[in-house]
Amino acid sequence: VLEKYFGRIPAGPKPAEMTTIEPKQFAERTVTIREATQPFYLEGYHRPDYRDKDDAVYDAITDLFSNGRTARLYRSLVRDQKIAAAAAGFSGFPGEKYPGLFAVYAVPVPGKTPAQLRDAIHKELDRLKNEDVSDAELAMFKTRARADLLRGLASNQGLAQQLADYQTRYGDWRELFRQLEAYDKVSKADIRRVANQLFVDSNRTSTTIEFTRPTPAVVSKGGAQ
Repeated sequence: VLEKYFGRIPAGPKPAEMTTIEPKQFAERTVTIREATQPFYLEGYHRPDYRDKDDAVYDAITDLFSNGRTARLYRSLVRDQKIAAAAAGFSGFPGEKYPGLFAVYAVPVPGKTPAQLRDAIHKELDRLKNEDVSDAELAMFKTRARADLLRGLASNQGLAQQLADYQTRYGDWRELFRQLEAYDKVSKADIRRVANQLFVDSNRTSTTIEFTRPTPAVVSKGGAQ
């Protein structure tokens, strides 16, 4: 239908692409914030933009870490160890148009510290780097990814939005349907390979929020000082 009604319209010139590239990071960066607020731990790892050939693999790692109560981070930190109220990992922060971050975070329960969460998160990252995911985990990712993509095409509005989005992002609306192939091709070896490239100390920026009691304000007694 698109070819029939719009195929004869010549394409206009493509605008020059804006490039935003952060300088390469060579060592871990750390930030500590001390406030009278909820403790929190967050770390980010540099990753390429959405046009990278391994973009579907990043989606798979996100699914493994964060898809509900069966996800690895929730099971380990929240359900089993009971050291976190919430824990998840997600790709493409703060956006996917340019190279960004794969972020992992956790919120400690009372009596636990961000340092404990950091250690527990790193154990899960190391597990992903050193052990193959299970057949069931890989199959569930592919089923969910395929269902989510096709669900977005259920209405005329959804179909139009998805086609326009892929045309804008990739310059070809057909890439929408190639995405299904990309999900199907993700393998256990791909996940381990990308995890070993991504989750390394020199590629990490970590942020910790530590609870600190507020300092009482000094109240003046009045009069000449």
